[in-house]
Amino acid sequence: MEALKQGTDALFILLGAIMVLAMHAGFAFLELGTVRKKNQVNALVKILVDFSVSTVVYFAVGYSVAYGTHFFVGAEALTQQSGYSLVKFFFLLTFAAAIPAIVSGGIAERAKFWPQLMATAVIVGVVYPFFEGIAWNQHFGVQAWIKTLTGDEFHDFAGSIVVHAMGGWIALPAVILLGSRANRYRKDGAVSAHPPSNIPFLALGAWVLVVGWFGFNVMSAQTVDKLSGLVAVNSLMAMVGGTLAALVLGKNDPGFVHNGPLAGLVAVCAGSDLMHPLGALVVGAVAGAIFVLMFTLTQNKWKIDDVLGVWPLHGLCGTWGGVAAGIFGSKALGGLGGVNVWAQLIGSALGVGWALLGGVVVYGILKSTVGLRMTQEEEFDGADLSIHKISATPDRDVNW
Repeated sequence: MEALKQGTDALFILLGAIMVLAMHAGFAFLELGTVRKKNQVNALVKILVDFSVSTVVYFAVGYSVAYGTHFFVGAEALTQQSGYSLVKFFFLLTFAAAIPAIVSGGIAERAKFWPQLMATAVIVGVVYPFFEGIAWNQHFGVQAWIKTLTGDEFHDFAGSIVVHAMGGWIALPAVILLGSRANRYRKDGAVSAHPPSNIPFLALGAWVLVVGWFGFNVMSAQTVDKLSGLVAVNSLMAMVGGTLAALVLGKNDPGFVHNGPLAGLVAVCAGSDLMHPLGALVVGAVAGAIFVLMFTLTQNKWKIDDVLGVWPLHGLCGTWGGVAAGIFGSKALGGLGGVNVWAQLIGSALGVGWALLGGVVVYGILKSTVGLRMTQEEEFDGADLSIHKISATPDRDVNW
């Protein structure tokens, strides 16, 4: 029976890893559909190569930073207990690799290719796993300190703060240091529209992310005996809450409608194992509203050219999710309890602060050394031709 349980747990978390791996296709197509046609190939290539670099770095360094274990032993040792430790690494890797995938959407259409891969290596190798170890592996006694101070530990079941807020707040300084796309904001104060190139691909990316998210959240239990149907239903309710709020506030805009469910899912990650489904619906709806309002504000008023709105979507909605776990996870609002707002505020603030610092340091150093931005000519031609020497539809470029 013990061997059966080990095998079942390994299969369970392996399926979760595969579902979250599929989410990276969602990241790719969401970015492909949002950017202009001359940058579509670059969107696809970046996500795949970022994931590959993340895998090597997290295997060699990052996983050890977060959990204090490594894989530099014989294969026989690695395959004990049905190889559960290996598939757990695979599952957690897909979370770590989401960070550069998130950043990619913010800096799209004008960022150099190789400097971003350098940033990916540092972020996945050091910046992300450092806080991952604090939140999920009791590093440095931070969780014990929060519990002493507030009565509860900081709770982040599936990564509203650890993954999403981390990615969004790392992206913010990267976007600001990089600067806006050429002609996005004119000297007369006008904002030049850069509409999405392909709504069907944008929608496909959103749907792939939504489906994979149930692996992201539900399989965060990591073993079959901890599987919770509550997590699945709460994820569903937050998704539809975010969709409906974005529909109404976004005035039927398809870009908002398809990012709304993602905002809801980002926010519900932290407390999806604690909330009542009605609480999750509210959390998702608030997140959908946050995304629409803050995306509009950052793009049009503050003139921060965050192409996919990754700071509002992941940074702000993730931060809201971290705090919301303490509100809607409480027994007073129908939750399971064992969490409080003060613990969530402290943990969320630590995550946001660390991500901001990491983003400023990593991208600041890269900007001052190798540079972050393509030349004006390269940006005008587009990343597809400038970097990859081919467009998304090369047959149409042939002169007959």
